[in-house]
Amino acid sequence: MLSTLINFLKACWRPSDRYAYTGSDATGRQDGLLWYKDTGHHLAGEFSMAVVQANMLLEDQSQIESGSLSFLDSGPYGTFVGVYDGHGGPETSRYVNDNLFQNLKRFTTEEQSMSVDVIQKAFHATEEGFLSIVAKQWSVKPQLAAVGSCCLVGVISNGTLYIANAGDSRAVLGRTMKATGEVIAIQLSTEHNASIESVRQELHSLHPDDPHIVVLKHNVWRVKGLIQISRSIGDVYLKKAEFNREPLYAKFRLRDPIRRPILSADPAISMHEIEPDDRFLIFASDGLWEHLSNQEAVDIVQNHPNTGSAKRLVKTALQEAAKKREMRYSDLKKIERGVRRHFHDDITVVVVFLDSNVVSKASGSCKGPTLSLRGGGVNLPAKTLAPLSTATTT
Repeated sequence: MLSTLINFLKACWRPSDRYAYTGSDATGRQDGLLWYKDTGHHLAGEFSMAVVQANMLLEDQSQIESGSLSFLDSGPYGTFVGVYDGHGGPETSRYVNDNLFQNLKRFTTEEQSMSVDVIQKAFHATEEGFLSIVAKQWSVKPQLAAVGSCCLVGVISNGTLYIANAGDSRAVLGRTMKATGEVIAIQLSTEHNASIESVRQELHSLHPDDPHIVVLKHNVWRVKGLIQISRSIGDVYLKKAEFNREPLYAKFRLRDPIRRPILSADPAISMHEIEPDDRFLIFASDGLWEHLSNQEAVDIVQNHPNTGSAKRLVKTALQEAAKKREMRYSDLKKIERGVRRHFHDDITVVVVFLDSNVVSKASGSCKGPTLSLRGGGVNLPAKTLAPLSTATTT
């Protein structure tokens, strides 16, 4: 039965390339639909990064930046991690990947420090920037209004960790418990998915006059019956009435005019002082968390060498996806992009290790190696997945 389904899906999608390219270690490596960077160094320790593609066009985008967090030589200095899980197409997540960190550096320069306010302003500037593109292209590319992206950001600076999230990607901390020595998982991000009761309650409170603000459709809770998340960058068709009309496809148009934004681009932001027992952070799109619990992911990182941690998490999730479909992992790996989306989502994972000695010594004015690396598939032709990287060490 399963083989029949696979053959049917393959008949519908026939990309010709087989992704045989293997890149240099500086920019990561390629193994089929999997791109990975097994190990590298950021300002406060090591990191590992991996991306696996399922969609015909990779909708997940990601980056890690380490060095100055402003345009000033005086800093502050630190590490920035971004995971952007796109939906409806890759345009929004690509835009976020190109602009959010630059916006953050601009506001950090203005305030000459890192803060919750800086991150909030960076999100809003990125949202406004994408909105302006949708407006400019409305007459020729109206479907851009229905493209959006979840946005998960982590910033480490001056011994403080900032976590900002809009959507349902997730950041998890691995922390050693002094009493037992075990490493426990602590979720740091707040998620905005209609499957969560508190999110549904928030939507009802924001839209008390709309009994259909959340709808259970095919056993899945969706905002207006259309989308699972309540916060995102983009998705302007659910934020601005002028973009919820023709020539947008009818399936995205609401019967009643939008009186107030249905979705929000406001991130949930939290601050955490990094402690000596904080071992590592896992940033990942929801494609990983569909198959692994927070503690399972932390255990996998903790029980193996640092090198290759992100790739190990991705492969474990893929093995779970194969098991759920009663197929072998080796067979799953043979399935092409596009068809692969019927078995799992795009998955992005960034593991950031925290060297307590470096974190405690490093201040917002402490210089170190400069790093700029993006995950696979950024602004490349449709049939490629190799990463766009500007990895440098100075």
